[in-house]
Amino acid sequence: MSMTSKFMSRRAVLGLTLAAAALPLVAQGQDERGPAEPEATGVRIRIRIRIGFNNLTLTATLADNPTARDLVSMLPLNLKIEDYGRNEKIVHLPRKLTEEGSGAFGNEQPGDLCYFKPWGNLALFYADYRWDGLIRLGRFDNDFEPLLVRGEYPVRIERI
Repeated sequence: MSMTSKFMSRRAVLGLTLAAAALPLVAQGQDERGPAEPEATGVRIRIRIRIGFNNLTLTATLADNPTARDLVSMLPLNLKIEDYGRNEKIVHLPRKLTEEGSGAFGNEQPGDLCYFKPWGNLALFYADYRWDGLIRLGRFDNDFEPLLVRGEYPVRIERI
């Protein structure tokens, strides 16, 4: 083997080693800000909770992720909303949504609209929470006081 080919081989090995070392850093950066915490879109939904003769209304701006787009493709929906634990209400969807592009996200806070991957439910949070099996679909635009009314009620979810 000539001296030039040995030198080229060492260069190639060094280049591949550096590229391999950089890949996890690039992947980690995409997981932290990429599909797991996408930008908000202009897509908004309205959630009407029918309590007796009253309609309580929430609006949410959705994130730009495949799961939120899948939810929008199902709208409008007439379902049921019910209490779950001390910090959320849930809505059972007619089918599971795509989990493509999901990942961990931070800054969980009341007012988040999420998708619970294991069971395929919408999770509407009105108090602090932390759970790894969620995909953030968006956030409520204003307040989320209608979620504080305890009980099980009919709910209509539609695109605005």
